[in-house]
Amino acid sequence: MIYTCTLNPAIDLFVEFEDFQPFVVNRSIKEDYQANGKAINISFILKKMGIGNTAMGFLGGFTGDYIREVLQQKGIATNFVNVPGITRINTFVRAKEKEYKIVNRGPKVGPAEEALMLEKISEIKVGDMLFVSGSLPRGIREDILVEIARISKQNQFHLALDVSSSKLLDCLPYKPYLIKPNDEELAALFGKPVLLTETEILEAAGQLLERGAQNVLVSMGARGAIFLNKETAILATAPKGKVLNTACSGDSMLAAFAGSLLQGKTIREALPFATAVGSSTAFSMGLSDLTDVPVLIKQIQIKELEYKGG
Repeated sequence: MIYTCTLNPAIDLFVEFEDFQPFVVNRSIKEDYQANGKAINISFILKKMGIGNTAMGFLGGFTGDYIREVLQQKGIATNFVNVPGITRINTFVRAKEKEYKIVNRGPKVGPAEEALMLEKISEIKVGDMLFVSGSLPRGIREDILVEIARISKQNQFHLALDVSSSKLLDCLPYKPYLIKPNDEELAALFGKPVLLTETEILEAAGQLLERGAQNVLVSMGARGAIFLNKETAILATAPKGKVLNTACSGDSMLAAFAGSLLQGKTIREALPFATAVGSSTAFSMGLSDLTDVPVLIKQIQIKELEYKGG
């Protein structure tokens, strides 16, 4: 079984304007509403790849009801914890080649709801896979990530983490299956400048391996992606296109990469496919529908990298 866990879901509103000015009525030329949250995006992409999965997390209010209904309409099973308050609505504004991201806090989650979520995760079985991705809601301790990692090792299920919290480093002794930082998050983890060179990315990702991660996938936007484990180090370049939405491209990449491996593809097959899916989402108002992936993948080049880690 495959599970995704979005601890702080959202409805994402994507709007595009010819111009965007303060103190006047700005009328959109395009808009799109998406049931969202990083691991929820993973659920959608996996389902589009034909991979069944169950979405978990915290939901509240009418917005939470909408997210649950959309998931179920798409054939994705749900197992959320209900919380007081209203699941957040985020807004992404595009105008004159600029993108503005308005991200709200979301409802506060109490200890009882947190305990119930951990109880649900404790029911995941040997050989199953859990994706935990995104930010934490108010009221949730960052240590919940470490507790989830501990449960994954205890229950022997595969854990994929895409979180920007520094607690990620404390999860590594539990040997998570896959870590997916972007290049900026990787730099922040180790106190490096925001834009890392290829060599610096390999060195930082190598440190994650040495601390316990089994596999590391680094998304780098227009620079492509790097995959690293103790046997393989490869880079995939990114295809070119007009970027409309960067909010969900990393989630799409992670889902496509892990999903490809679940379908029996090799790493060298999975990485260009995942890079194309991530780029397809970046070139779309919402998540990729995968129709342009065969065209995009033809632009992608694979490069073997030299990794000298242990």
